[in-house]
Amino acid sequence: MTRKVSLFATCLADQFWPEVLHATVAVLERAGCKVEFDPRQTCCGQPAFNSGFGGDARTVAKHFLEVFEGAETVVVPSGSCTAMVHRFPELFRDDPELQRRVTALAHRTFELSTFLVRELQVTDLGARFAHRVAWHDACHGLRELGVSSEPRALLGAVHGLTLVDLRTADACCGFGGTFSVKFPELSTAMLDHKLSALGGDVEVISSIDSSCLMQLRGRLQREGRNVRALHLAEILASR
Repeated sequence: MTRKVSLFATCLADQFWPEVLHATVAVLERAGCKVEFDPRQTCCGQPAFNSGFGGDARTVAKHFLEVFEGAETVVVPSGSCTAMVHRFPELFRDDPELQRRVTALAHRTFELSTFLVRELQVTDLGARFAHRVAWHDACHGLRELGVSSEPRALLGAVHGLTLVDLRTADACCGFGGTFSVKFPELSTAMLDHKLSALGGDVEVISSIDSSCLMQLRGRLQREGRNVRALHLAEILASR
């Protein structure tokens, strides 16, 4: 039976990394899903929430609910945005009815790798990618959603791929959304610590979050290092 899923594009992928969205659709369709996209979607509200603007976050969350409440399943190529949707119930503690509705929606909202492995029980998508790849555990995915083994299982099934164990795999990249803007020196120091374990044999660093990848790619390019930053979906969509 074909699984019908609604794609939540995320702001960063929509504005800066659209190839991640094309790859996500290709991967989901390869896994036997019918993918729907509602153009009314906007943001998950995380920037406002993290900056202390609870009222604005609630407004955005209500719009998210209006757009996706009718969806059977929502799939997100981002751990941080998925984690934010799972936090929606916190925003509506004073409104039991809305809290009930956003809680139900949160239970139907999945980060891409967890949806593939836990829900569809799929790991081998027929991808071919003959490169040495290091994995970055994005903070929200790892610490809030428990995403760790799922992307590794998917990468392990990619033909020709060599997964390189990175000593700093679970270290933060220093992005943190507005954190990198407010504390650029600290953010850069965390980023340099992250990349200090990246050996010369690594060709690609990958993750589930475009935000982390944008941070990593920027530093790698500034340092002139010949390492690409690719979203998990981009590797899984390769042939």
